[in-house]
Amino acid sequence: MSSLRHKILSVTDSTFEETALEVFAFQYENVKVYRQYCDSLKQNPANVKSVAQIPFLPVEFFKTHGIIADGKTSAKTFESSGTTGQISSKHQVADLSLYEDSFLKCFQQFYGDINQYVVIALLPSYLERNNSSLVYMAKDLIERSGQNASGFFLNEFDKLYDWLDVLKTSKRKVILLGVTFALLDFAAQYKIDFPDLIVMETGGMKGRREELTREEVHLQLKNSFGVKQIHSEYGMTELLSQAYSKGDGVFQLPPWLKIFTRDMYDPLRLQEENKIGVINVIDLANLYSCSFIATGDLGKVNFNGTFEVLGRMADTEVRGCNLMVV
Repeated sequence: MSSLRHKILSVTDSTFEETALEVFAFQYENVKVYRQYCDSLKQNPANVKSVAQIPFLPVEFFKTHGIIADGKTSAKTFESSGTTGQISSKHQVADLSLYEDSFLKCFQQFYGDINQYVVIALLPSYLERNNSSLVYMAKDLIERSGQNASGFFLNEFDKLYDWLDVLKTSKRKVILLGVTFALLDFAAQYKIDFPDLIVMETGGMKGRREELTREEVHLQLKNSFGVKQIHSEYGMTELLSQAYSKGDGVFQLPPWLKIFTRDMYDPLRLQEENKIGVINVIDLANLYSCSFIATGDLGKVNFNGTFEVLGRMADTEVRGCNLMVV
């Protein structure tokens, strides 16, 4: 199993399918809920020969079942924020070091070494919980940055403004990682001209504001912070990997994370690229839970391998991590 774990974060385009099939075989044998789901579809490692044939577990199973490999115990259980009246998803993580390796290697791929950055995290509602995967990642990145100027902010907008005002003359690289509603709240009260600032929204409107398109959200943030582009992070409680956009909502992926779309009317049929459908995710870092997840997000995979999130299926619960539509 250590060899499979090693393969996951060193996978390439040419080895992805082989590795994904190995992970599928492991999870079929060791993750009871997933095996039962695959059996209901009459799919198993004996007759699944390509990624396109692998069953994708509906993400709602993380709300109703414990999904963890036999013989493993949860080192940390991450829980989604949800909204009032909704059941939260719970992701039992057996190997936290795999999560850490995944998000650190992914950040490094798209942004470089973390110790080159001051990391500011504006995550008010998430900080009030001790089981948020986003807070766990932000805390680790803040610590690894090694910068005294890095840190968390709750609703201290005055303090945040003053801190950013100091940092914009420091010539240091600065990332402001924020939940969308908090960034918009800040933008409604303050304007700061900080063109070198990386503003990264993580989603998370949580019913706190009127529904806005991504373009409207990004325009407000660009005007407030004086930046040309708004970066975005695509992640969720049920995933141990992230995708990043450096502008216009076009996301890039690390090699161990793949996005597909499925037909809106035939959930077992994957679509070709450049067609709008419902997003399926393969996250190989989910080794000890389930790597093959059918979400309720609408999206499109572009011909160059990037993808866009275009909203939510109308008949699915709205997730705390993604309430924006296009």
